[in-house]
Amino acid sequence: MTSVPTPIPSRTQYVLEEIKRRILTGRLTPGQALVETDLAAQFGVSKTPVREALKTLAGTGLVVMSQYKGVTVRMVDADMAREVYDVRLLLEPEALRRAVWRGASLDAARDALTRADEATDTAERSLTNREFHRALYLPCGNPLLGRMLDEVRDQAALVSAVAWAADPSWEQEASEHREILRLALAGDADGAARALHAHIASFVRRAFPGAELGARAGLEAQEFPESPAVPVVPAAQKEDGQA
Repeated sequence: MTSVPTPIPSRTQYVLEEIKRRILTGRLTPGQALVETDLAAQFGVSKTPVREALKTLAGTGLVVMSQYKGVTVRMVDADMAREVYDVRLLLEPEALRRAVWRGASLDAARDALTRADEATDTAERSLTNREFHRALYLPCGNPLLGRMLDEVRDQAALVSAVAWAADPSWEQEASEHREILRLALAGDADGAARALHAHIASFVRRAFPGAELGARAGLEAQEFPESPAVPVVPAAQKEDGQA
């Protein structure tokens, strides 16, 4: 049996993923200058794919492009953390609640949690942490909601990377992840959503005490409506072509 070769990613994609990985694992720190010629030499490419990669990263909020300072890794402060985590608090618990309502498979979340427990370095744990959260909200049945959360995913990971560098809290977060998944797998949609809400809010409070979150951010016992605002189609009964 002939194996199908793995497609080789474009140079721009390769440079993009490598720079992102270095930022999110702390090898490139907030405020650090990203010089095109230096990066091109490191990756063995011309400046063009580096320039395109940096433009894409600026669009996702990981780097800042300035006429005077050039390109730098985005600085992380309480205001930035508040902006990103307010969005997560508004959207992520509801997305998980809908995923549980639909009876969606959470096997990907369970797998990410296992790999996080087995991780041997910070980079791997950071990546699996991101995968865990995405696996909770992606099967919510609303692709637009999933894309909106994807848009702040890298910025949330940058906040986490800075916080973990100052005060590692892997064990506490792993314990909270296990409880969130336990409730979700038990079919307790509201309980899982409340646990996720508390998890997100407590993290940013610990890491950035000066970040004043939204008015509902501190409501770990947040009340949820008894039924979704829009009809939710159970995953098991989902028809072809239906979002």
